[in-house]
Amino acid sequence: MTNGATDDGGAVRRFRLAFVPGATPAKWVRTWRERLPDVPLDLVAVAAADAERALRDDEADAAVLRLPVDRDVLSAIRLYEETPVVLVSRDHLLAALEPEEPVALADLADDVLLRPLDDVVPWAGESGAADDAPAPPGRPAVERPATTGDAVVLVAANVGVAVVPQSLARLHHRKDVTYRRLDDAPTAPVALAWLADRDDELVEEMVGIVRGRTVNSSRGRRAGGPPEEAATPRAQDRRGGSGAQGGRGGSGRGGAAGGRGGGAKQVRGGSPKGRAARGRGGKRR
Repeated sequence: MTNGATDDGGAVRRFRLAFVPGATPAKWVRTWRERLPDVPLDLVAVAAADAERALRDDEADAAVLRLPVDRDVLSAIRLYEETPVVLVSRDHLLAALEPEEPVALADLADDVLLRPLDDVVPWAGESGAADDAPAPPGRPAVERPATTGDAVVLVAANVGVAVVPQSLARLHHRKDVTYRRLDDAPTAPVALAWLADRDDELVEEMVGIVRGRTVNSSRGRRAGGPPEEAATPRAQDRRGGSGAQGGRGGSGRGGAAGGRGGGAKQVRGGSPKGRAARGRGGKRR
């Protein structure tokens, strides 16, 4: 590639940005379209569990996804952390609390916790969980719901409660379910990720945008050195962990719900192109 607008064959390049349910890439998309009007940006909706595969299979150039990821395959920059909330039925006792009044984990001790199979809250024992992460509160459900959407349906029926990032609570909003902020629950980190071995000007442009570089700054990662979070998986390991963390309130209304599995959903632009998956195993951070 000789410039950010065309590929080696002279065709107009497109940048494909995948995003998981609840992620809010809108401000970065706006900045991209202001700075690179000659490079179309296509949004690709993927399920949270499918984001890494979409990058490996070349269905997206970068992804706004939830950590952890395989650091032997992907590089990632932490963007923000989401506040967890507890979803309850309108008939639940906790629904009587004032909207700004938080709930403690201990308050859920007698409730059935509906943890979906696509749960993204890093409880103790889960991949990417902090050393001091608490265990899930309440009593486990006999059978875990397949998706967050299924869990919300069960919450509405007063079968139990669910703990999700605030953006997912908003995404799955319904009149018979409400939520309250949950104190002391693990926050859910969101990051920009891309293939670690990919040397691409457009990926570097997106890295610069999410890192807040101005239009007059030198472009891409080359200008300011490797990102603090992870220029490469090995560089991240040498530094011994992640960099600064975002605030607890990073949530939004955007996003599209991913399916129960399978491929990515192309929101704009052409069909995805498949290729063999690269890299297996490795560290997830």
